Amino acid sequence: MAERPRLQARRRTVFGKKVRRLRREGKLPAILYGPTVPDPIPLELDYRSTAKIVSTAGPSTLLDLYVEDDDQTYPVIIRERQRDILTGKLLHVDFQAVSLTETVEAEVSVVLQGEAPAARMGATIVQQLETLTVEALPEKLPEQIVIDLSRLAEPGDTITVADLVLPPEVKVLHPADEVIVAAVEAEEEAGEGETEEGEAEAAEE
Repeated sequence: MAERPRLQARRRTVFGKKVRRLRREGKLPAILYGPTVPDPIPLELDYRSTAKIVSTAGPSTLLDLYVEDDDQTYPVIIRERQRDILTGKLLHVDFQAVSLTETVEAEVSVVLQGEAPAARMGATIVQQLETLTVEALPEKLPEQIVIDLSRLAEPGDTITVADLVLPPEVKVLHPADEVIVAAVEAEEEAGEGETEEGEAEAAEE
């Protein structure tokens, strides 16, 4: 098993508006909570080293978070990242401590791979779900779910949750018939457009 990315933190004693000073000093404020943590723990981490890991970690990526003051390492996943709207710079991170023996829910990115034969027949490939909510033990959470587009052989074909091939220990928390990606027929798109245009003309009358 690959070694998990490791973050190092200290308990934070600065709150409110004073947190801005921490950021100017190159620190990133964060908080740790979860079923294995009795009370939420405010934290501060080195911004540069933390941002490198956080920027590449997905919401299902399992990390090791070492808290110096407690001399304890917590297995965690990232629940929320707050960023500056203008600069995109990280402002705050929420870490959820997890038990390695209990299942957890997480959002996993859907990645499309390959070429759909239906596209060569004029169909438009439409991805309806960008992420899927799954449940698994933390160490079994997939980093991503790859969809093979070659399964879209003809216009009108779809790939649903039921079509996914995943390890038995990973449960997808979506209806089996929910469509993930579809090969939409050109006539269907045109028909929808004509319907919308007809409705608009009727409204004008």
